[in-house]
Order: sequence, then structure tokens, then C-alpha cells
Amino acid sequence: MKLKYAIVVAGLMWISLRCLGQQANVNLDYNPQKDTEGLIPFSAPVNSPEVHDDHTVTFRLKAPNAQKVVLPAGAIYTANNLGREPLPFTKGEDDIWTLTIGPLKQDMYAYHFIVDGVQIPDPSNTYAAFTAMPPYSELIVHGDGPAWYDARNVPHGTVTRHVYHSEVTNGERELYIYTPPGYNPKKKYPVLYLLGGSGELPSNWVFDGRVNFIMDNLLAEGKAKPMIIAIPNNQVIHRNHPKHTELTFDIFEKELRNHVIPLVDQAYSTMKSPRGRAISGLSMGGRHSMFVGFRSLDLFASFGILSAGDTNAETSLAQFLNDPKVNEKVDYLFVGQGTEEANGFMGQRCVVLHEALVNHNIEHEYYVGGHGGHDWATWRHLLYYRFLPNLWK
Repeated sequence: MKLKYAIVVAGLMWISLRCLGQQANVNLDYNPQKDTEGLIPFSAPVNSPEVHDDHTVTFRLKAPNAQKVVLPAGAIYTANNLGREPLPFTKGEDDIWTLTIGPLKQDMYAYHFIVDGVQIPDPSNTYAAFTAMPPYSELIVHGDGPAWYDARNVPHGTVTRHVYHSEVTNGERELYIYTPPGYNPKKKYPVLYLLGGSGELPSNWVFDGRVNFIMDNLLAEGKAKPMIIAIPNNQVIHRNHPKHTELTFDIFEKELRNHVIPLVDQAYSTMKSPRGRAISGLSMGGRHSMFVGFRSLDLFASFGILSAGDTNAETSLAQFLNDPKVNEKVDYLFVGQGTEEANGFMGQRCVVLHEALVNHNIEHEYYVGGHGGHDWATWRHLLYYRFLPNLWK
């Protein structure tokens, strides 16, 4: 009898673990916002967001005294052609405001609520971004199984946080390093220096960009070369400083040369030459990669310019564009942006950069793809489908 009881208890435990409820945060689930047990996230007043298998999504907010609640335009709207007008919630007799939208494309989306004119993250969503901007919430619309940016049952690399003192910024700074599964310090690895955009921290490339899972999955699929990925903090001056554009590139180059690259080369088994280094970034990080990287051919030979460029490229990049030996010095140059982004004013910077490279016969790959705009859906897509597979080839 005791044996039967133990078997039954074990079976119930197995079933409960296999059917974890909404945002249980036990496993790195691909569908964390699917409600499987009728539970709510720990300490939350309601279930929000709830993602259904038909890809519709229900947002909820308990706000008894609120007069108006809306979902403002953002990444969800861009990818799913929802227009630009905020979508209103409906208040129920239980003081819970609800909004159901969709079906939505499978992806991860940053979003906010606006309550009586005040922007807030979803207070019931445990997936919230910690960044250099006011926080936002993350909506994860799942498919039938783990996506290429999810944690899959494959060998995983390691992400290490380094904290160091910078004499450039006069303070303590952080740097994240990804080493591939099976990292062997007796081998020499190429290094990709990967940068964030305005308001991003190094950790955002891990939690929003999922770069470590993307790299794990590409390696498991045999689609990319093993590499070290270094993610420094490229916020080197207040983003709203009136002379940010004039100062940021010189400061960041000094930070790279004096601290970041020496730290990586000392702590890891790296290829210490331009052929073994690449620099890439999104938005502001793409401009750092371009304006710092293109004038640092003694450091880098490969470049990934994601959702960035310059409408005055012929002047601002004249030295690089007119270098007669540039094609000999550059191994791989990628310029990419999202499909929806290319349709708007933000995409013009990429187009002008691409045209300048064409005009000067500089070998490069220009790519527009995915369903996103100037957002993480695009930057994850560019990494997985183009930049990382073609790097070091």
C-alpha cells in the first residue's frame, strides 16, 4: 500500500511539474504566459498577459479608480499592422480592466499600459525589462514549440558578468561575456563585440535579444562558427547630454581600447588580431560600430550595422569610403534592418549607408527582413538569419 501511495504521489508531482501555470518561472519555458492551471503569477492581482493557443492575448489590470486604460502603439502594433491608435480596455464589474487582441505573430514584444495618462509596465507581468530606460513589460507569444530564440535542449554556452574599474568613465562598469559550449582555453576564439542601443544595458542583449540562446541554437544546428561574444556597456555619457553625438564616439573608442578589449584578451583565449574581432550593434550601437569601428581597422575586420547608418554618410565616413584598400582590410560587412523599419524614416539611415557603400564599390551584404520595426524582433532576426551565420565564414 505504501508503495502504491508513493507511486501516486510521484505521479501527481510529475503531472504538476509538466503543467506549470502562468509565469511559474520554474523552467525557461517557451510559453510562459499560457495559463495551464488557472493560477496567477506570484503576488500579482490578476493574470496578465494571458496568451492563448490561437495567438490571441488578453491583458488585465486591476485598477478600481482608473478612468481610462489603453494599450499604446509600439512593437505589437508594428508587427501586426494594428495602426497607431491606442486600443482601449473595458472595465468590468469586478474593477478589472481587460483587452483581448490578436491573433498576433509569434514573437516577443515590449509593451506598456497607459493609465489615466501615466505610462506603466504591466504590474502583473513578471517578465519586465531592466534597462537604462523606464521599465517595460515583455509579451511572449508562443508557437507549437521552442523558437530559435528560446532555450532548447541543446548544449549551452556560459554568460559571465565582469565588473571592472574604468579610468575613462571614472567608475565601476560591467561587461557580459558569452563563451560557447565546450569552450576550451587551449584554443583561440574570434570575438564579437556586441553593442546595445540608446537606453540599453549589456544584459538586454541577453534577456531581450536572447543572443546566448540564439548562438546555442545556431551552433547546435551547425549554422555558425564557435565564438566569444563580449557585450560591453556602450552608454559612456548621459544619452540626453546636449553634446552626446559629439562626445560619445571618442569616449567609447577609448573605453574599448583601454579597458574592454584588454580585459577580454586577458581573461579569455582570443584571436588578438583584426581578423579575429568583429563589432556590431543595434541603433546607437550600430552607429558606435560604424563610427568607431570603421576608423579602427587595426582592431576590427568584420562589422554588423543593425538598424543604423547615417544620412550624411558620404561626408561622415569619407575616410573609410575612400580608402583604396578597404576591401582588403574588411572580411565581412553587414548592414541590416527590419521590413517595417525600412518603410519608415528610421530606415533611411541604413539605405543611405548601403548606397554609399555601393557607390564606392565596398563589398558588403545589405538585408531587409523579418516582420519587425525598430525593435528587438528585428535585431533578433538579423542575428539569427544573417549576421551570426555569415560571421567568420
